Amino acid sequence: MAEKPTSETAQKFSSTFKGKGKTVEECEDMIRRSLRTPTVKFLREHMDKAGCHVGDNFFKAIKCDDIKGGGYSPREGVLVCSNRMTIQNEVDQVIIHELIHAYDQCRAANLDWANCAHHACSEIRASHLSGDCHYKRELLRGSMKIRGHEQECVRRRVMKSLANNPCCSEDAAKDAMEAVWDVCYNDTKPFDRAP
Repeated sequence: MAEKPTSETAQKFSSTFKGKGKTVEECEDMIRRSLRTPTVKFLREHMDKAGCHVGDNFFKAIKCDDIKGGGYSPREGVLVCSNRMTIQNEVDQVIIHELIHAYDQCRAANLDWANCAHHACSEIRASHLSGDCHYKRELLRGSMKIRGHEQECVRRRVMKSLANNPCCSEDAAKDAMEAVWDVCYNDTKPFDRAP
């Protein structure tokens, strides 16, 4: 896991960013702990059932130059930005979020990340189902409202992610998100309901 990334996707994430996070080695240990958590085990089991085996080498710790906590690439797997991680819960959260993208890729053979609607749908699901928008996280971000915070947070995070997709202008991203919102927000697979 400690190898320097060689693929184009991993190199895009990797750089000399000087954050206050963990070293790659510390993050690798955190990833190993995360792989034993119930939600991560559940998602991996369901990916196996869907025909997509996810081995431990699917998860990589790297240093990143941007403000993302991590990312998913069909060729690289889940990338966790070690220098952006400070506690175990952050690593767990990144892995769960990115595994939902991987699950979506597995179950939808025609998922096209350059298609704004496809990308928006997976982001809606990942933000909603991973707990990214749990009220405690929102409170720590200073974005807490009494009512409607979760859906507002999901919308904000979807737009933030789609802003990094060169195929999606801001207008196209917003239109795509609105077009797929109801179907994707209510799609909780492989969970019975949103955790």
